[in-house]
Formats: sequence, C-alpha cells, structure tokens
Amino acid sequence: MACCIDDSRNQKASNHFFYTSVCRIPKILIPCSSKISDPAKVVPQDGYEDDPIWLTIREETNSDVEQEPILSNYFNFLILSRTSLESALANHLAEKLSNSNLSTDALYEVFFDAMNRDCGIKTAIRDDLKAVKERDPACISYVHCFLNFKGFLAIQAHRVAHKLWSQDRAVAAYLIQSRVSEVFAVDIHPRAKIGHGILLDHATGLVIGETAVIGNNVSILHSVTLGGTGKTKGDRHPKIGDGVMIGAGAKILGNVKIGDRAKIGAGSVVLKDVPPEATAVGNPARLVGGKDIPKMS
Repeated sequence: MACCIDDSRNQKASNHFFYTSVCRIPKILIPCSSKISDPAKVVPQDGYEDDPIWLTIREETNSDVEQEPILSNYFNFLILSRTSLESALANHLAEKLSNSNLSTDALYEVFFDAMNRDCGIKTAIRDDLKAVKERDPACISYVHCFLNFKGFLAIQAHRVAHKLWSQDRAVAAYLIQSRVSEVFAVDIHPRAKIGHGILLDHATGLVIGETAVIGNNVSILHSVTLGGTGKTKGDRHPKIGDGVMIGAGAKILGNVKIGDRAKIGAGSVVLKDVPPEATAVGNPARLVGGKDIPKMS
C-alpha cells in the first residue's frame, strides 16, 4: 500500500525526519486512502509511546467518537488522520485563522514548519496542555483543551508569530497577531516573550504589549492587560515572574516587575513592582496579607 508522511501538504520527508528525530517526536506512516471506512482506526496507536501527550489525545478522541459517533468525521479530520501533535495543531490553527484571502494551506505550511523545526515550541505546546489540564477545573481532557480552548490556541499561534518575529519576518508575524485578535479576541504582540506551562483561562480581551516578558507556569484570566503607561518608549511593558496568578480584568502597566508566585487580584491596577509571593489588590494596587507584608516599590 502506498504511504505518505505526517505532513500531507507536501512537506519534504527529509526535513521532517531530521527534526522529528532530533526532538524525539516519532515519525509515523499513515496509509493514504480516498475513503475511510472506520475513522476511529485510521492510524494505529503503536509508535506514539515517545509522545505520551499525543497518545493520550488520540485515546481520548477514540473515546469521544464512541460517545458521539455523529462527530466521527470531525474528530478524524482534526485528530485521528494526523500522525503528530504538531501536524494536528498546525491544521487546527490554519482552519481557525484562514479566510477568503488567506488560504488554509498557506497557514498550515507556516505553522507546521515553525512547530516542527523548533524543539522549544514542541516542549511548550505539551507543557501548556498539561498546565490547562492540571490548573483549570473546567478542562475535562487534553483533547477538550486542544479543540475548544481558545486561550491555548491563541498562545500556540503566538509562539509561531514570535518565531517569525525572531527571523525578521515581521509581516507574517503581524498577520498572525491580527488574525488571532480577530478570531480569538486575544491580542499579543509577536515580540512579547512568553514561557511554558501557560494557562490563559477564557482569554477573551487579553492584551500583551510588545516588550512584555512572561515566565513559566503563569496563569492569566480574561480581560487582563499587560500594557504601557503611554509615557515612555522602548522597554515599557511588565515583566511577569514564574508561577504568577493574574486575576480577571487586572491591568499591569509600565515596565514593572511582578515577582515569582505573586498574585494579582481581579480588577486590580498595578503601577509598581510586586514582591515575590505577595498578593496585590485594588486600584491602585496595594499589598494584602497581614502586618508583615512587604512594601511595593
């Protein structure tokens, strides 16, 4: 039987093999067929042991197909006909962000190429999936997050846009930013640096400015702004440490630092540095938590 590799949109097999081998993501062959008699069994599960997140997503999808057979074609197109997490994600984002003037195929090529060549992006995708599953009680499965959580999808699109920005491809990076803003209502400048293990809960109305930096394992709710004050140029946006929690509607403005594991209350307006492990609330924000709390600088 004739076979085709994971990227069914004419990616070069040699490049695919090189990068997946380096990053330890298995290269699996999928039989080509014009008709699929059993969408839930298109690709065998064998061979995904080195990528447990992708294996789990496929197992969850098969379970969902059994519960909702009417959605089998939907699940097959987005998950079961794909042989890597990168291919499935690139295809899903391309379908979401394309329009009449921006083809799905063109977007797929951009997303898949960036994801498949960058081990950092590969790792971040999986860490973000685990973060949502572990920290969002509303997330019932990895595949639920992958298909339906626009915060997760927005951050993955940003990772590709940031990669393009770092390659001096600002036009393509800005285009992805614009489409993500239009489709997901999430506006992240492609230059912004974002770590891994990120949870964007609900995500609607999130704005992250050009020189913002976000650490690892950060949780951000909807309508948050990491912006500038309008009074300075250059490095003018917040720096968010590891393990920070930012509540809904919070505004953190200017080149201020939020220390590791700090918490920002919903609706707060933060204009000064917040020490590590402190909790800041209010407008303007103040520290709470007892008489021994540190001072905001």
